[in-house]
Amino acid sequence: MEKELLKILQHSLGVDQYGQGEQYRNSFVTDLDGEDGKLCSKLVEAGFMKDFGPQKNAGGMNFFRVTDCGKDTVAIHSPKPPKLTRSKKRYQRYLKYGDWFDSFLDFLRWDGEPERSWNGGHE
Repeated sequence: MEKELLKILQHSLGVDQYGQGEQYRNSFVTDLDGEDGKLCSKLVEAGFMKDFGPQKNAGGMNFFRVTDCGKDTVAIHSPKPPKLTRSKKRYQRYLKYGDWFDSFLDFLRWDGEPERSWNGGHE
């Protein structure tokens, strides 16, 4: 699958470049004459999106949704995320929970405890 097409599908679903994250939306609004519109039209032809036509509340631009086949395509064709080192995993946890602590050192002390209530000590 072409990278540009995959990016449209990923963006429409609200997932990252690796297809990871909650699919919290399923929409893409664009003008058919633009580059994104042409890509969406290709995706419609392939059965990966459905075009609901021009919408008044979108300034006359077309509204697209990803089909189940398109969702499967994102899962299959998205690259695997890079392996994270232990340090990078810890930093990701800090980004998620850091607001709970006065300092990074406080977070490190908490994160090093054997029993963590947020995940039972498992990644």
